[in-house]
Amino acid sequence: MKKTLLLLLAFTLSTAIMAQSQSYQLKVYCNNEIAEEVERYCNERILERGLGDAMLDAAVGAAKGITSGYVVSVVDFGVNAVANLVTRKARMKAEWENIVANENKNHTALQTIAAVNNFYNAPSTEGAMDPKGMVFDGLSCMKILDEDDTVFYISLHVDRQKINRIVEHSKFELVLDTLIINPLRSGLPNSDFETSFSFADRRNYSMTVDIAIHSSWMDQLPQMQSNQLLGQFRLQIPVTEKEIDKEGYLHYIRGDNENPRYLVTGDCFVVPRSYSGYRDSDGNYHEVWGTGEYSVGIDMTETCTVTDTYRKNWRKNMRDRKKWARKDFHLIARTWETVSSQQWDEVAQSWVLTVLKAPADVLTKEIIDKMDLGSKTKGNSEQNK
Repeated sequence: MKKTLLLLLAFTLSTAIMAQSQSYQLKVYCNNEIAEEVERYCNERILERGLGDAMLDAAVGAAKGITSGYVVSVVDFGVNAVANLVTRKARMKAEWENIVANENKNHTALQTIAAVNNFYNAPSTEGAMDPKGMVFDGLSCMKILDEDDTVFYISLHVDRQKINRIVEHSKFELVLDTLIINPLRSGLPNSDFETSFSFADRRNYSMTVDIAIHSSWMDQLPQMQSNQLLGQFRLQIPVTEKEIDKEGYLHYIRGDNENPRYLVTGDCFVVPRSYSGYRDSDGNYHEVWGTGEYSVGIDMTETCTVTDTYRKNWRKNMRDRKKWARKDFHLIARTWETVSSQQWDEVAQSWVLTVLKAPADVLTKEIIDKMDLGSKTKGNSEQNK
């Protein structure tokens, strides 16, 4: 009994450490350079094609400046559910193949739970698709372990080589600028039985990042357009053992005017401005279109396959799994809890969204206080999704 209690304590402590050392962060960039380049392109097109005063008026003052950026962060302190692998009595290789196939895929979803405002830096009196003052400039996603060890990072920006698409087609594209990835410290294999990725056992590692941008707005009819999909992007990152350094990292930074090694496919419409109106001091009514409201979602999917050597030893592997499954300390039932908070950071002039997810016995008041989350937010994640 004493040995069992020690095992239980050791497992609980190790789980707590793991739960407290994982974080995900999603940032949405804003940059005046986009507004300036759109204005510059508009002016060039006016000179080349004689588009007239309407386009000129839409471009004038596009780079007045924006004093704040909007940053949305999602932090997930989580561990895999305990005992999600129970082999029971099956001994067939087909069952082993099915178990391993499930382990070879891991999915993480990050979703802003509140709309991000200000795709543009100021309202417009010209119309819903006025490109004046566009400041959205891309996004980044990061996974951090042990508080300061970045094991995954991507940074994508609006493709400057295709600014013309914003003006001529109301669409933008993204390009990958920076990549850090470490398969050895990834979410694979997605199993409680094995704790780390090894190229000796797994191969064909790949990370797929899917990005979706939605928006809601009021049109001029007026009709409410709710949660409409504006565009999707996909980035696929295959990693081989030859590409990583001795610590398991692949680092990539795109050089100036360099064709990206990893292509971001897809495109997205610029965010429509929402229609509204106001009366001036003389009682005259004026039409106005807002600064654009949108939400961003990122789905990250890691996949791999098994090596021939690993498959060849499937019988021993299955016996080891069954032996592991009989250990009492792996069968603890845990209750999961989510805490969320969204605040305006006056100093950084940015919105900050934080979501914590962990077993209830790990998600302590100390963690909540450390992340500056009030107790009033506890357990509200389902309402915020």
